[in-house]
Amino acid sequence: MAQVVWTTIALASLTTLILLMVAAPLGWWLAQRRSWWREAVAAVVSLPVVLPPTVLGFYVLIALGPESPLMALLHPFGVRTLAFTFWGLLIGSVVYSLPFAIQPVRSAFQAIGPRPLEVAATLRANPLDAFFSVALPLARRGFVTAAVLVFAHTVGEFGVVLMIGGGIPGRTEVVSIRMYQLVEALQFGQAHRLAAALVTFAFLVLFALLLIDRRDSAPPP
Repeated sequence: MAQVVWTTIALASLTTLILLMVAAPLGWWLAQRRSWWREAVAAVVSLPVVLPPTVLGFYVLIALGPESPLMALLHPFGVRTLAFTFWGLLIGSVVYSLPFAIQPVRSAFQAIGPRPLEVAATLRANPLDAFFSVALPLARRGFVTAAVLVFAHTVGEFGVVLMIGGGIPGRTEVVSIRMYQLVEALQFGQAHRLAAALVTFAFLVLFALLLIDRRDSAPPP
């Protein structure tokens, strides 16, 4: 079980780190652009919310398979497939949790409004300086929310990780897969304990988000 928990934590942590780095520029672009195709990009980003996880996992599995044109680029380096590996699992998790990072960050950037950036411009800050010194600090609430949601969402993944990773012990087996295996093996005592731990984790995540929202919404003293 320790190895399963470690694999889950490693997967969730790396997914969160990668998506926070992706969410900063992409969320900013979506918040600032006004062109019609901005919404087309936003729709693509949000697809994992409405697609069945098995459908998404199937296409990611095909993309990571040995016959994929994408993987053909890695064949000269001795890598034929990333399917049923931890790194393939990580790619699938990043794709699956993408909207849970982008949406809070985009909303946080939109909530800033143009005024702070206009003030930064009058102080001769270039756009890059304004982004790092003004926009990012003001959007920190969105980044915290995104980090919590992505981490929790990754811990609870099932369909995508099963399709891409297959639940190989010591390599791609995560907590959600172990839960399924325990029930399938009729080991209900262990399944109850693991389910209780996941319910407690979910409650603490939601409680933390509510506390963050309450703190940030409170009027200044």
